[in-house]
Amino acid sequence: MRRAHIGHTQPTNNAVRRDASPLECSGDFRHGLFSADVDVTVKLVPEAPDRFAREMADAGFVLRIDDPDFVRRTRVLPFMHAATGLPLDVVLAGSGLEDEFLDRVKPTEVGGATIPLIDLADLVIAKILAGRPKDIDDARNLWRARRSDLDAARIRRLLKLLEEALDQSDLVSEFETISQLR
Repeated sequence: MRRAHIGHTQPTNNAVRRDASPLECSGDFRHGLFSADVDVTVKLVPEAPDRFAREMADAGFVLRIDDPDFVRRTRVLPFMHAATGLPLDVVLAGSGLEDEFLDRVKPTEVGGATIPLIDLADLVIAKILAGRPKDIDDARNLWRARRSDLDAARIRRLLKLLEEALDQSDLVSEFETISQLR
């Protein structure tokens, strides 16, 4: 597994500052856990993913999938840092849940740069919502490592609201399984 170094993400932070409101960032440096990639959610103002992709290219990042249809459908710009090969997934925020997450972002000093990072409980919620085995494993590892820092009641409450909004019934039960781990 590749470990991200904050120097690799600094060009991203500079590109994001120009026309995006950083929303969340998760990866190696945030929670003391190691990940194969870095995930960043941004709220572009104005919504201009093509321009953002060009600015990221200028900062040394290449799109792994250069397909405007993919971006419109998934709201993800999958980059790779050319110099290091580190994958960087930039999720384009919409409204609703991301706005709530934005309200709880914590500016955090990492390696000489201030980076807005997602609240730990919100990261667990996002991972459970994504639902891929890798994401569930990430949520499980976050719970094991940082359970005392997590607001389990808020996680349950938001997951229940998401279940109702999405007509799903597996989010809270997934969290209950995770929260029973030691």
